[in-house]
Amino acid sequence: MKLETLAIHAGRRPDPSTGAVREPIHLSTTFERGPDGAYPQGFFYGRSGNPNRASLEQAVAALEGGAEAVAYGSGAAATLAVFSLAAAGGRIVCSADCYHGTARQLREILPGWGTSVAFVDTTDLAAVERALEPGAALLWVETPSNPLLRVSDLAALAVLARARGALLGCDNTFASPVLQQPLALGADVVMHSTTKFLGGHSDVLGGIVVARETGPVLARLRQFQGVGGGVPSPFDCWLLLRSLATLPLRVRAQSAGALAVARFLATHPRVERVHYPGLASHPGHGLASRQMQDGFGAVVSVQVPGGAAEALAVAARVQLFTRATSLGGVESLIEHRASMEGPLTQTPPNLLRLAVGLEHPDDLVADLDRALGG
Repeated sequence: MKLETLAIHAGRRPDPSTGAVREPIHLSTTFERGPDGAYPQGFFYGRSGNPNRASLEQAVAALEGGAEAVAYGSGAAATLAVFSLAAAGGRIVCSADCYHGTARQLREILPGWGTSVAFVDTTDLAAVERALEPGAALLWVETPSNPLLRVSDLAALAVLARARGALLGCDNTFASPVLQQPLALGADVVMHSTTKFLGGHSDVLGGIVVARETGPVLARLRQFQGVGGGVPSPFDCWLLLRSLATLPLRVRAQSAGALAVARFLATHPRVERVHYPGLASHPGHGLASRQMQDGFGAVVSVQVPGGAAEALAVAARVQLFTRATSLGGVESLIEHRASMEGPLTQTPPNLLRLAVGLEHPDDLVADLDRALGG
């Protein structure tokens, strides 16, 4: 079945009791047992399972081509669930250019669990191979990465991880299953902040992990969900399932808009550097062209002359872009990343991250041209 069809039908069916085309929201926190003490509908308590959550998990697993998905209350909770797979005394190897919240978990939480961490440039296969010394439990990669849009070779990384007995996990938030299928390239688990493209409307918080196969990894992710309790509400799951129907249309349109914006910025005299894998000048363009499909994503990072002060000034002058953290919504956002990430940031101080929405690209280009002083 094609992705567009899966996005509409996976995890959905008309309500059997009313015939309603859209599924109801099941707000109940507990479920009735049968006379024999069993749970005939498969649900017994809201933390451990809910019909809306089950529908969402089925849909996202189908979109990513995985065995099952496990939903959490935020992208951070989903990431931490994957990191919990690295046993005490194990090691996690992570992309050096990564979401700052991920880096904080690895620096501030995982050492307390007895897990060591190594940050490495995952675009450098030799460096990854060295970092995957005996004891590595998990290789965690972002591609394209946040915020420098670096592209890592998932198939090659899968070979390296497998040879060392490590799991390969991929944060696929920037690409979404529309543009990239990490499980098909050898990843063991794939994670999304569903707050972003899967939600698509900046109105729901969530995260999800899809496992390539059933077995111990999936069982531990389920345990972290049910015992840890960081689960999404039924309404959040309903909102996310609603949004999945338009995911392919939104992501492709946003990616086309981002490419137009990136091409404009690449020729602007008031721009120092553009980070976007859709540009032929990007060092990962060739790999992205092979590894991704139907576009290169809707996030563009740009560096401007004049340091942090000028970057903040450009962000202050935009009119259509909203100055806010996040991405994947229908509205375009702009953000000075370094000032948001705090004192340990590795992001260049003159970098602005643009999350392109569904406005007409010509209007976004005109807005940026004015803000840059064109």
